[in-house]
Amino acid sequence: MHQYINRGIQHRSGLILILLVLLLNVASCGKEEAPARQAPPVTVAKPVVGTVAEFAVYTGFSKAFETADVVARVAGYLETVDFEVSSLVKAGDLLFTIEDERYLAARDVAKAGLASAKADLLRSETELTRVEKASESKAVSEMDVDRAKADRDMAVAAVASARAQLADAELDLSYTRVVSPIDGFVSRNLVDRGNLVGAEGNTNLTRVNAVSPIYVYFQAPESAVLEHLAQRRKAMGGTKEKDPKVFVALANEEGFPHEGIVDFVDNQVNANTGTIELRARLENADKSLFPGLFVRVKITGSDIPNSVLIPETAVGSDLGGKYVLVVGENDIVEQIYVKLGAAQGDGTVHIKSGLEGQETIIVDGLMFARPGLPVQPLTAEEFEAMKKKSQQAAKG
Repeated sequence: MHQYINRGIQHRSGLILILLVLLLNVASCGKEEAPARQAPPVTVAKPVVGTVAEFAVYTGFSKAFETADVVARVAGYLETVDFEVSSLVKAGDLLFTIEDERYLAARDVAKAGLASAKADLLRSETELTRVEKASESKAVSEMDVDRAKADRDMAVAAVASARAQLADAELDLSYTRVVSPIDGFVSRNLVDRGNLVGAEGNTNLTRVNAVSPIYVYFQAPESAVLEHLAQRRKAMGGTKEKDPKVFVALANEEGFPHEGIVDFVDNQVNANTGTIELRARLENADKSLFPGLFVRVKITGSDIPNSVLIPETAVGSDLGGKYVLVVGENDIVEQIYVKLGAAQGDGTVHIKSGLEGQETIIVDGLMFARPGLPVQPLTAEEFEAMKKKSQQAAKG
């Protein structure tokens, strides 16, 4: 197949030279009798029949696996920015510090309140023990015992409240150290040091995007998705494959070097576009992909045996659709309309219908061939030999 791929320009120039030599030979025959029309030479070849994997290519965009907006949850002046912009951070890494004096003081007040509540609880428990012993000898009334128990219960509740106030104060104090909530790449700081943050609600400070793994979203036509799923189920004997593979390429990359799986297919068709949203998940271990990139997504179908492949240069187009020219009996050109499959990326294209694989197709010289008229079919080797002979004739 590769012997007749990417030779279009050379073959066309060679064919023109051969035709010029033929015309000169005809002119030299004299004017007595009209010469027979010379059949134009064309290069022909047989299609290649084999197994190909059906696939389709769509466009999409990348999106972070996780995104976290880092905000100031307490009010105060921003004291430090503790990260390098566009750097990789881990969950728990320090990003900012906010002045903490008022929160340290509030924590200390809460600690003191808890200590006071504990002391009051100890006093009330001691008083209850004393009153209960006195009640055994009828030195105090039952009302005094009940009052002591109530004082003890109030002291227990006061300790619980003081503990909660201390926990709240310590939580506010912890918010003065702003840390990354996830692993990922951190953006730039949105607020500079010395500015008041958190005074009027949460203040956005930066954003962290997790990119390993990473998502790629793309839209596919409803018909293509249904056909693809049906092909895969048929190839697997009717079972459903959970995670079909996809291959992704950036705008500046050749081929599709990044492999992933489809982990999400939307549960409805977009009525405006007739497409379904799909999502691919890529491990992105080298972190070469980041959110917002334009990408190409190649999704493969099942293997198709006995597939016919021909050079893309052999395919023509007119109002009737795509066609190829074949050489039939007596070297007469025939036009056959075909249904194209996917281009294979090596200069060939899959023919879904129209050809059986035994035809002799014209791969170069389509401009000189006309349906219903004869041609002179040549293999690539025969064409090269005629080209050399024509060049020698032109020089002579």
